[in-house]
Amino acid sequence: MSEGAKGSVLILGATSLIGRATAAAFAREGYDLMLASPGGPELEHVTADVAIRTGAAVVSLELDARDTASHAGFVRRAVEAAGGELSGAVLNFGLGGDAVCAREDMSHAEEILRVNFVGAASVLGHLANYFEQRRRGFIIGVSSVAGDRGRQSNYVYGSAKAGLSAFLQGLRNRLHHAGVTVVTVKPGFIDTRLTYGKVSPKMAAAPERVGAAIVKAVKKRRSVVYVPGYWRLIMMIIKAIPEPVFKRLNL
Repeated sequence: MSEGAKGSVLILGATSLIGRATAAAFAREGYDLMLASPGGPELEHVTADVAIRTGAAVVSLELDARDTASHAGFVRRAVEAAGGELSGAVLNFGLGGDAVCAREDMSHAEEILRVNFVGAASVLGHLANYFEQRRRGFIIGVSSVAGDRGRQSNYVYGSAKAGLSAFLQGLRNRLHHAGVTVVTVKPGFIDTRLTYGKVSPKMAAAPERVGAAIVKAVKKRRSVVYVPGYWRLIMMIIKAIPEPVFKRLNL
């Protein structure tokens, strides 16, 4: 940890637009950054870019979400790289996949589930053990409004995110007694590669909005945050639709 920094924050899925925006938001708060993503030129470029733009101390780590056997070692390396102490972690990686393909190709459906739930739960579990022993810190999990109710348009991805939200809820209950904050972030349409060409840009919020919401949620020790906030109301309405009516809708 560099001199004068508040601590070190680990960003998992750092090469995504939301990952970069979140890293910048924590840098503005005075934290050192640890950026994790699959290795390669993109991670190197993002690490250099974030360091130049923010002036923060930035290091990079390779992470394969699918290789759950490597996650315990990854967390150990992250702690060592942080000088023995992590302040918090943000889980942001995910795989949107092709919803139509996932209906016919079960291997693609399995990949979506493996990255978004199995891989996420694995690395979160190792981080939870670390923070519980440390008895302070925070874990942020970026889930999705897609997990609030299964819809024909994206039920494989949505079910994975529903599982992630439930996992985070369980961690929040478990780690509250250790003084560890666990926040579930549920974005709606965000202007990223996942929504490119699928929704109007006017309907998609900027990734920076998610980054700012994450930092705010840590400060206020929130439990569940929707981004933008109006998605909380939208999903309340969708969840309230009776099943006999809902199953007839084209959502």
